[in-house]
Amino acid sequence: MTAKYAVITGASRGLGRHLAHRFWEAGFSLGLVGRNGETIRQAMSDLPSKADQVWDTFDGDLGDTNSISALTTVISMRRPQVNVVVNNAAIQGPIGPLEQNDLGEWEHAIRVNLLGPVAFCKGLMPRMAGARDASIINLSGGGATGPRSNFSAYASAKAALVRFSETLSEEVKGQGITVNCIAPGAMKTEMLGEVLKSGAASAGDREFATAAKVFQDGGASVDRIADLALFLSSKAARGITGKLISAVWDRWEAWPDHLPELAGSDLYTLRRIAGRDRGCGWGDG
Repeated sequence: MTAKYAVITGASRGLGRHLAHRFWEAGFSLGLVGRNGETIRQAMSDLPSKADQVWDTFDGDLGDTNSISALTTVISMRRPQVNVVVNNAAIQGPIGPLEQNDLGEWEHAIRVNLLGPVAFCKGLMPRMAGARDASIINLSGGGATGPRSNFSAYASAKAALVRFSETLSEEVKGQGITVNCIAPGAMKTEMLGEVLKSGAASAGDREFATAAKVFQDGGASVDRIADLALFLSSKAARGITGKLISAVWDRWEAWPDHLPELAGSDLYTLRRIAGRDRGCGWGDG
C-alpha cells in the first residue's frame, strides 16, 4: 500500500463521515473508528473503489481508554505506518447549569471528548514517528476559547484538548509529527440538534438561538473544515504545529508564507491575558 493512511474517529456520521469521504477522494487509505463497525461500513458503502487505497473499520467504546488501547493495538498490527490521526468523535454531554448536571454524564463527556483523543494519540504515535507528513488533528469546539454557560463538561474538555495539543506538539517535534486543533464552527449536526431538543431553559437563550439559526441557514461548511484537515495533512503545512485554527475565520492557506512568524510565537494559541497586555498598569508590574 503506497497511499498515506489516515485514522478518523466518529466516522459513521456527520463531519466524520464527510472527512472520511474527502480523505478518500484525496488519495488516503482509511482506518475508520466508531462505536459500531457495521454502521461505518454502511456509511462508507458508496466509496468508489481505488486500486491503491483500502479502508478498514474498527469499533469500540470511545469513552473507555482500555477499549481504545485495544483498538490502537489492532490498528498498529494491521497497518505498520499511520500518517494522520483525526480525533473527531465527540458528544455534547449534559446541557444545563452544573448544579443540575449528572456527574456521571459529566465524567463520560470528559472521557469521550478529552481522554479518548489522548489515548488515540498515545497508542498511535509510535506508528507515526518518521511517517510521511505525519499529522495529528484534534477537533476543538464551542467553549475552548471562552466561557460557555450550560455546557461546562463539553467546554472544559475542549479547552483541555487544545492545551493538550499544544503540549504534545512540543514533545513530538523531533519525531516529525505536527499536532494542531481545528475550531470547526457551528455545524448542522445531530449534536447541535441536541441543543434544540434541550430547549432554551436548559441551553440558554443565546445557545438555543444560535442552534436554531444554524439549522435554518446551514451553519459552517463541512467542506471548508475538510479542506483545512487535508491542508494540515499535507507537506505544505509541515511547519505549522501547536495551533488552534478556525476553519471559518482564519486565512490558513497563507500561513506557509509566514512560518517564521508562527513558529515560537503565541499566535493562534490559548494564553492568559495579563493587565499589561491591555495597558492596565494597575493590574500587574
